[in-house]
Amino acid sequence: MNANHYDSSRRDFLQKSALATAGLLTPLPLTVLGAPAAKRRVAMVGTGHRGTSMWGKLLLEEHRDVIEFVGLCDSNKGRLETAKKLLGVSCPTYTDFETMMRQAKPETLIVTTVDATHDQFIIKGMEMGANIVSEKPMTTDETKCQAILDAEKRTGKKVTVTFNYRYSPHRQKIYDLLRKDTIGKITSVDFHWYLDNSHGADYFRRWHRLTEKSGSLWVHKASHHFDLLNWWLESEPETVYAKGALENYGKNGPFRFSNCRPCPHKAKCPYYWDMTKDARLMALYAANEQYDGYLRDGCVYKEDINIYDKMAATIAYANGVQVSYSLTTYSPYEGYRIAFNGTKGRIEAWIKESGAMKMEPYDEIMVSRNFGKVEYIQVPQAEGHGGGDKLLRAQLFRHPEATDTFRQAAGSRDGAMAILVGVAARKSIASGQAVRIADLTDLKPVAIKA
Repeated sequence: MNANHYDSSRRDFLQKSALATAGLLTPLPLTVLGAPAAKRRVAMVGTGHRGTSMWGKLLLEEHRDVIEFVGLCDSNKGRLETAKKLLGVSCPTYTDFETMMRQAKPETLIVTTVDATHDQFIIKGMEMGANIVSEKPMTTDETKCQAILDAEKRTGKKVTVTFNYRYSPHRQKIYDLLRKDTIGKITSVDFHWYLDNSHGADYFRRWHRLTEKSGSLWVHKASHHFDLLNWWLESEPETVYAKGALENYGKNGPFRFSNCRPCPHKAKCPYYWDMTKDARLMALYAANEQYDGYLRDGCVYKEDINIYDKMAATIAYANGVQVSYSLTTYSPYEGYRIAFNGTKGRIEAWIKESGAMKMEPYDEIMVSRNFGKVEYIQVPQAEGHGGGDKLLRAQLFRHPEATDTFRQAAGSRDGAMAILVGVAARKSIASGQAVRIADLTDLKPVAIKA
């Protein structure tokens, strides 16, 4: 979303309108039968940028009256103390997770660590009495996924995966159109996502560049997209055939260094990024490199990069829908193009998030009916992942019992089906063969709606 195209007051109006429409703007009463209602006890493990912003500062700004942080945990003690200041909380901080769980006794644990470690905190968190709110992806491979599913059954606790894309207004509108039989029976989908040279490159600077930490962009990023497909289609994936390569970043670069700040090549590198201009990231990461050596502005041409920068997959669904998907990480603009082909017509959209082209203050959906007219539907935009972030936080922490009209709340099965497409894609590339989702865990794909 390009914020230059409309002012903050308009954004605020659009956000409040969306929240009011969804019935999520009115606060919960703080008393029950005259007694003060207890705030929900919340702890967080992983105090990086994502945790301290979306699940820290912003969560508190919106819902401080119904939640309280009782513990923060991170392996980097410097970043942990910085996070506490950024959030403005007085709760204890911990570098040992189990100690936090024993002493703080949270009801809800928010997991925002490196993707490959999600499983250990999700599982141990449930075993020690908490329900889990996990950033996507839920985990990074099929073994860890199965362990999470088993632990949820064993402990009776609940895992929620934060697929905020489900909540943005234009995606909700697409879901509604599909449910109303607007284009008849859906037969196939064309879905192509483009990351620009700023956002896309950033994945190759960070720990995400290593498959062993992120599961590759097939899992870390594309799980967002696969979850949207699963949700929109009301079905689950059965088989995946994929291709992928690393052709722009990593070893393909003409030169390289450890990170951008001291790099001798910065004058000629198109991907040079001046992290010193971001005070928040400097405080969270640069000021705390001494504790773990993590370089937030790592070189996009590092030799150790082992994730793909171009990806394509064919996905077959349990309800018979065929999907053609691709992800490009070095596009001149950011956004996606999607089209649903049906027996009565086609729904399509080009969602623009950044770029030099004209940017409208709305997302446009085009509905073409066979032998009929074309309809253009304009959905106002909003800040925060297309306006979805506030709605997600409100549903999770203020109105968890509200009717889920659009089936947006995502549990462990949703989290599993989203990552398993990416896991299958990795395996397909390695083997050259299509991979069956049912062969990865004990989950058997189903069509929620035939």
